[in-house]
Amino acid sequence: MAPRLEPLSLDECDELVRSLTTRSTSGEERALNIFTTLDRHPDLFRRWLALGGALLDGKLTARTRELVILRTAHLIDSNYEWSQHVPAAAAAGVDAAEIESLRDPLNVHSWLEADRVALEAADELHETFALSDETWETLSRHFDAPRLIELLMLVGFYHLVGLMISGLRIEIEAP
Repeated sequence: MAPRLEPLSLDECDELVRSLTTRSTSGEERALNIFTTLDRHPDLFRRWLALGGALLDGKLTARTRELVILRTAHLIDSNYEWSQHVPAAAAAGVDAAEIESLRDPLNVHSWLEADRVALEAADELHETFALSDETWETLSRHFDAPRLIELLMLVGFYHLVGLMISGLRIEIEAP
């Protein structure tokens, strides 16, 4: 399906988006479609980017963060976010088998306890929009207060991102 809003060209984007460009495998300079689409509302885009940046550079380990993002991307069927975060997860030390197992029920893979608890929390938040006292207690044994807050915000943020991507039909970039 075609995007509901065409991404802006780099020439149409503001300086912030132009500073976020990458090179495609063909050597072309480009920005991610999510950025060039959201730049149609620059004020909101900047605020969204600030929160996303804070979560990507927060107190959770990169491994925990990327596991939770990928699990959430799977749960909400966001192929866009999955494609964006698989390389980040690999860079954070998540191996290929672990990445693929995020698509399975959590009991299929032997997760480290802290990873399993974080992933169970992502599942529970997705399914019930809340956490049971039992899940909270288990999480609290592995994460301090700032990390607990960040974990919940991370799951909520990627639900927001997934809904936005789906609603706008933002396309995955060609390699």
